[in-house]
Amino acid sequence: MVEYQTHPYDVLVIGAGGAGLRAAIEASASGAKVGVVTKSLLGKAHTVMAEGGIAASLANVDERDNWRVHFSDTMRGGQYLNNWRMAELHAREAPDRVRELEAWGALFDRTPDGRILQRNFGGHRYPRLAHVGDRTGLEMIRTLQDHGIHTGLEVHMECTVLRLLTGAGRIAGAFGYDRERGHFLLWPAKAVVLATGGVGRAFQVTSNSWEYTGDGHALAYEAGAELLDMEFVQFHPTGMVWPPSVRGLLVTEGVRGEGGVLRNSEGRRFMFDDIPDLYKQQTADNEEEGWRYTQGDRNARRPPELLTRDHVARCINREVKAGRGSPHGGVFLDIAWIKTKLPDGPAHIKRKLPSMYHQFQQLAGIDITAEPMEVGPTTHYMMGGVRVDGDSQMSTLPGLFAAGEVAAGLHGANRLGGNSLSDLLVFGKRAGQYAAEFAKTNSSAAIDGNQADDAARLALEPFDRGAAGENPFQIQHEIQECMQSLVGIVRTESEMREALGRLEHFSARASQAGVPGHRQYNNGWHTALDLPHLLTVSEAIARAALLRKESRGAQFREDFPSKDPEWGNYNIAIRRGPSGEMVVDRRAVQPMPEELRNIIEEMK
Repeated sequence: MVEYQTHPYDVLVIGAGGAGLRAAIEASASGAKVGVVTKSLLGKAHTVMAEGGIAASLANVDERDNWRVHFSDTMRGGQYLNNWRMAELHAREAPDRVRELEAWGALFDRTPDGRILQRNFGGHRYPRLAHVGDRTGLEMIRTLQDHGIHTGLEVHMECTVLRLLTGAGRIAGAFGYDRERGHFLLWPAKAVVLATGGVGRAFQVTSNSWEYTGDGHALAYEAGAELLDMEFVQFHPTGMVWPPSVRGLLVTEGVRGEGGVLRNSEGRRFMFDDIPDLYKQQTADNEEEGWRYTQGDRNARRPPELLTRDHVARCINREVKAGRGSPHGGVFLDIAWIKTKLPDGPAHIKRKLPSMYHQFQQLAGIDITAEPMEVGPTTHYMMGGVRVDGDSQMSTLPGLFAAGEVAAGLHGANRLGGNSLSDLLVFGKRAGQYAAEFAKTNSSAAIDGNQADDAARLALEPFDRGAAGENPFQIQHEIQECMQSLVGIVRTESEMREALGRLEHFSARASQAGVPGHRQYNNGWHTALDLPHLLTVSEAIARAALLRKESRGAQFREDFPSKDPEWGNYNIAIRRGPSGEMVVDRRAVQPMPEELRNIIEEMK
């Protein structure tokens, strides 16, 4: 084996967002030596872009809320394909994780009597999201970092993991490189926690930042772990659509939670046209009642703009296709109208949504206190990911754990807004705790030097081809264009089969990608090394979506537009076959205990 710069740990955490930091803090508190690898700089994790709040049944605004209601809402939103144990643990433990974050210094917005304020959000029966204006994710990362630096973490910034290393049928560590200098790095570890986020950069229009190239999903798959629910990609209904330079940038659901309404080009609130039977008893049938709900009237029903994200995104898509969209291919999101209801309307908007006010003012020249925003669906979140045990978060590969967006199970077929941030805290803690326990009870697995050497050889091949090779930026662009148009919000069998054929072609081209120059500060090289991950997750999404012949949650099949009760009994699992082929098959949903089934029936 070549001599590589080596950093051994008990627990290696890959990713420094909310889940990664919370896992690292917990593992370190358990006495483990912990290393954190982050693709970007510490403090620039994608979590900082989460704006709306942390879902937890604190019951500070409405005392009727409790973990049972939260559990029921999460299962219903996920179309009952969720890992019920994860949904239960999440609902039970989220309040303690929020209070813990507060004890560590997080500064939440407050009720008049000094408790943590909570706001309404789509799919949640009661006001449940603890928030800091519309900058909640930023406050979470600030707090976790400030707490984490005192626990002895070693952080490797601007480093990318290229391969998970295995030995004796379990995890042995990771191999990667320093993005700034191009040096290869070896991280032997008794346990590894994946906290790498999602896959949004496989699509053309996305709210996700540049790091989200599906690294964790692909690394786990290549190492032999199983993936689950990869067909369920959430398209957030409201991303910016104009100007082109900001297309896809997130417009928080908090705008609708504070009273923002969706209108088409005719000025009509089209969300009243299509309310699913599942939600009719909870959804307002007139504008006045919906407004009362956003202002905290306990007897009012929620506005249709706060239905689940998959439904709102499809309604927007329908209006645009019918020719009733905004000038730039979206619809109008109007929060300015509340100045007719509140005497301090503009000041109220600026106070509640400071980031949104500045975002539109600076990037689009729009004053959201005076005029509507143009918004449209944007690729936002991946419900699918590494299959994990509900309690420990360990994958099907011993010693490999996953938490946050890279892990499957909690959200089922569709995620409720705000559940992502509480997911990071609840399961980040659990992953760190159980990874540390695994490290204590298991010795280090011997590293197979051939795995590292092979990864290094493949990583350097683009330099051998140089400028004569395929342009990695062009291949990336074409992958994104293919996934957006053929495996996007609305799917059909013919288009997905076409996408799979094109992905096979892109894979051949990616193997011939070339980059000029050297290993230092070389963005072309970074992009070339991201391509295999993008191709793996894109193929997994398309194959899983093709197998599920129904529409459910975030998946809408135009050729199978209804739910199939039979498919409600199955998740779709993906693993790497013995010859390197992608194997896709069904896994029966685990039966729910009677006490939890009774809770769901009671909440209906």
